[in-house]
Amino acid sequence: MFLTDDTLQPTSEKPKDLVPSRYALRIGDIDAMVVSDGPLPLPTTTMATNADPADLANWLGQMFMPPDKYDWPLNVMVARSGDQTILIDAGLGGQFPGFPRAGQFPQRLAAAGIELESITDVIITHMHMDHVGGLLVPGIKERLRPDVRIHVAKAEVDFWMSPDFSRTVMPNPVPEVLRSTAKSFYKEYRDRLQIFEERREVAPGVVVRRTGGHTPGHSVVDLVSGNERLMFAGDAMFPVAFDHPDWQNGFEHDPEEATRVRLALFRELVQSRGLLVAAHLPFPSIGRVAAEGDIFRWVPIIWDF
Repeated sequence: MFLTDDTLQPTSEKPKDLVPSRYALRIGDIDAMVVSDGPLPLPTTTMATNADPADLANWLGQMFMPPDKYDWPLNVMVARSGDQTILIDAGLGGQFPGFPRAGQFPQRLAAAGIELESITDVIITHMHMDHVGGLLVPGIKERLRPDVRIHVAKAEVDFWMSPDFSRTVMPNPVPEVLRSTAKSFYKEYRDRLQIFEERREVAPGVVVRRTGGHTPGHSVVDLVSGNERLMFAGDAMFPVAFDHPDWQNGFEHDPEEATRVRLALFRELVQSRGLLVAAHLPFPSIGRVAAEGDIFRWVPIIWDF
């Protein structure tokens, strides 16, 4: 079981995090935990590149969000199934000076009583820097087990050998940083990669499957045990997607395919009534998807504590 209760601190010691940064739950026999890696400040123009600016401004106003820049949440997950401990995505890391509040997952795992040395498997939903950068922090690789298995889709690895940014709409410095980070990740961990084509059961009830869209090898992770299920959807959806699933994000390498994938996953979640976690939904990012005609609705869980 995860250590989910904070150890009482002497009154002279102040906690490093003033708000909760992890949330634990069980999916049947699988222990799961969502961990916040911290927020990424991004321009709002990347949120919906094909939307009328007035429509986007109206949506931002309705959501009480600033018009120019917003904090993009960043979540990772840990799951325990049988004797395996699986890290799902690895956050941003600390090597990007423009995002000083992100890159928190190693110390937050430690605060939850989860040692990096205990991780048997890592699933990478895709190789953007905010999903693999945490593995490039100095000292992290040395703490991982030498036999750790890192699961990533073949289409994703192939794409980053010569990535195409022609259909993305990112801030100017970002593509080169994404390219160099993916290259560094592959160089550092190529001997530990467990490359799959379309689907792999990583542990009992823990399945990663390729969806494509956001990137060619983008994948989601299903946790299924008994009658309970949870999907970690990576970057398949963002907060605006429930109201406007056809709005395209500037970080999507194939915007039309990403829209198709997003709608298909929404419909799947409506039918299954399973839980959803996504990398960029507000922490703890746990809820369900309901449908009202052609409109989808996010239904967050009520915290259990």
